[in-house]
Amino acid sequence: MTVPSIRTELPGPKAREFIEVSRRFEPHSMSDQVPAVWRKASGAVIEDVDGNLFIDFTSGVLVTNVGHCHPKHVKAIQEQASDLMNSYDFVNPWRAQLSQKLVEITSPNLDKAFILSTGAEAVEAAIKVARRYTGRYEIIAFHGAFHGRTYMSMSVGGKQGVKRHFGPMVPGILHAPFCYCYRCAFEQTFPECNYTCLRYLDRLLETESTGSVAALITESYQGGAGSIIPPGDYMPMLKKWCEERDILFILDEVQSSFGRTGKMFAYEHWGIEPNLLCLGKGIGSGLPVSALLGESRILDVLEPGSMSSTNGGNPLCSRAALTAIQIIEEEHLADRAADLGAKMLGRLNEMKAKNECIGDVRGMGLAVGVEIVKDKKSKAPDPELTRRITQEAFNRGLILIAPIGFYGNVLRIAPPLVIPEDLMMK
Repeated sequence: MTVPSIRTELPGPKAREFIEVSRRFEPHSMSDQVPAVWRKASGAVIEDVDGNLFIDFTSGVLVTNVGHCHPKHVKAIQEQASDLMNSYDFVNPWRAQLSQKLVEITSPNLDKAFILSTGAEAVEAAIKVARRYTGRYEIIAFHGAFHGRTYMSMSVGGKQGVKRHFGPMVPGILHAPFCYCYRCAFEQTFPECNYTCLRYLDRLLETESTGSVAALITESYQGGAGSIIPPGDYMPMLKKWCEERDILFILDEVQSSFGRTGKMFAYEHWGIEPNLLCLGKGIGSGLPVSALLGESRILDVLEPGSMSSTNGGNPLCSRAALTAIQIIEEEHLADRAADLGAKMLGRLNEMKAKNECIGDVRGMGLAVGVEIVKDKKSKAPDPELTRRITQEAFNRGLILIAPIGFYGNVLRIAPPLVIPEDLMMK
């Protein structure tokens, strides 16, 4: 099988029909993706409704870490679908085993797991329990952050695009600049800045807080803001800052977990232990599963009936998640992501040296961002060129997610962790 393989004009005739149906019957609220209508996928290859074959650099949206329709994953889902798919919050074997597995593979302080359906649910649950445990209500979050589209997760988010005309947001959220070194909010340069953005947090408390901070929430790396990777010792220093002020540290690893960054969990890169950990996306590798991991001293404040979920921890999704984790471990996909990611960054940095429009290349494992600019000196964002690149890639048989970042000028590259090296390097 030759991949990519484009057999029709794009979009093809069948694709155009479905795009028209979507235009007529669905709200125009979803991302402005290239006009691909997926029919099936396997590994890192997508087939559209017209039989065209594409290389997948999206993993859905950093979801299918084990690849699309991994045979072992599919088999477990099919078997479970014939037995039991929902048991509400009655205990089922798969939910209990998934909770146990998650506790076993995360940091030792995380000894309880609450299984849910979406990343936003996990974030909401983390903030609710942080407020309940501490008796305080303020949450520190960061400019550029994306934590979901429900009201609390939108409120701790740090980009207008998610919140625009949906106000007012939930009160009690304090926002600070994240460590976006390529476009520093303080117009400084790392490491000479000595972490000005981190030191600014004390000013935030002095000027914005009422003295009732419950928790700080951050992504391991900022995804939607443009795959922004924290520099140096930023994360350990941030965790220490929280500890010194009795502030719970919530780490949102919905998109950075389960091998994506070259470690099973991104926090392993820095040797830190979050008090509360939000997981999702890759845990289900195609099915809607998320989880909140936490310390029992925190989660044990919840009494029966105070937090539950209609579909969270259902047998079908829990078994799928257990199988996905097994595949990631057995096939050493975290190590594979680290190896392939290093090769991808090397190739992209070679391209950066030759192209004035590539302002920055950054990444961890197979979570990579390429920032497109009008020229390197001005760093002026070039969203129009970024969009043309995604369209031309599509025309040539490569599917990328719609551009991300504050200015829509960052290419997000996140193929399934099983992608063959030769296919990735095409």
